[in-house]
Amino acid sequence: MIVFVGGLAIKKLPISQFPDIAPTTVNIFIAYPGSSADVLVKSTLITLEQAINGVEGMRYIASDATSAGEATLRIIFEPGTDPNDAVVRVKTRVDQVMPLLPELVQREGVVISPVQPSMLMYVNLYSKEKSMDEKFLFNYATVKMIPEIQRIKGVARAQILGSRRYAMRIWLNPDRMRAYNISVEEVMKALGEQSIIGRPGRLGQSSGIAAQSLEYVLTYKGRYNKPEEYNDVIIRANAEGESIHLRDIAKVELGSEFFDIYSNLDGRRRRLLCCGRTTAVTPVK
Repeated sequence: MIVFVGGLAIKKLPISQFPDIAPTTVNIFIAYPGSSADVLVKSTLITLEQAINGVEGMRYIASDATSAGEATLRIIFEPGTDPNDAVVRVKTRVDQVMPLLPELVQREGVVISPVQPSMLMYVNLYSKEKSMDEKFLFNYATVKMIPEIQRIKGVARAQILGSRRYAMRIWLNPDRMRAYNISVEEVMKALGEQSIIGRPGRLGQSSGIAAQSLEYVLTYKGRYNKPEEYNDVIIRANAEGESIHLRDIAKVELGSEFFDIYSNLDGRRRRLLCCGRTTAVTPVK
């Protein structure tokens, strides 16, 4: 009788492939390109730690920053804390101090996710074709593989170690900048003013009073996407018609976002994908 009842109850008993033996952890990833670890700590991490400290159910906070302009903030909660509630509590505290963070940090984003502080699986992606370099493998994995992995039940986050996302690289020449007395802030301001997403509007829109037969929608090219366009950015100009362009003080090329991690397999370039599982009762998809 016991065996018979046990057989009937197999599908009804609460079971778990990965029991929650670790405390609930909320992970915050911060990106501040171009900054050092010290700048990242003083401008962002301290502000976030002070805001999050003391959130309901929290045990302690662990944070680290790298010279690559990336930081991770881990908030460990008491065991049994609902991960969804923990994320909401942390996000509420982060939203309160978001305006105090540097503009570039706000634009790059502060990613909050409930994950275990360990990886579930690593996947190596490589190609025997020499024409397929790291940038090709990264973009192939980003488009074809990462979306599929993130839809797997129980996977909270899937990422590629060592970003090779296409980016416009601007290599400034310190000697030329010193000769023209130009600062990095002046270059960033010129790029922000000239490479923008414009919204010029429309011409001839009906006012509702008189009939209007023609209406023109104005379009704007938007942000630059070619090195030649960035080379023509005007950094400084005067009334005599003299101007200093970006090509006079820098070299512009289309490259990778970061170069901090390299990975080889038998002499071939490869990409390393890692996946972490969620601690939530209802798996994040």
